[in-house]
Amino acid sequence: MSIADEKFVSLTTYKKDGSTSSVPVWIADLGDGTLGFTTASSSYKVRRIRNNAKVQLQPSDRKGLLTPGSEVVSATAKAVQGADFERVLKIVKKKYGFMFTMINIIGKFAQLIGKGSGTDTAIIITLD
Repeated sequence: MSIADEKFVSLTTYKKDGSTSSVPVWIADLGDGTLGFTTASSSYKVRRIRNNAKVQLQPSDRKGLLTPGSEVVSATAKAVQGADFERVLKIVKKKYGFMFTMINIIGKFAQLIGKGSGTDTAIIITLD
């Protein structure tokens, strides 16, 4: 089973001081040798990726608890918008279906009340 087949992965990004921060994210195979997920441009993970593109992925559950015996995968990530975002959005939506729809509704509501930018950015990941 490849990392792209996982339902959730723990994404580890690097802060400016070199320390790490890990969060669980969905992951989808983009069909071109890369992986991706969608997020808000206002999220800290986007800020950290723009500062340092090196990331690590490891299979996890939806809470970020690592899958016992799983391996860490090193990668490089980039934040994209526009047509690239729309392509990733379509693939993630296809993989996650109803769950995606529910999370998207929650994100739009948060955006309406001024809590974040909504889902407007995709992260494209290239495995090392």
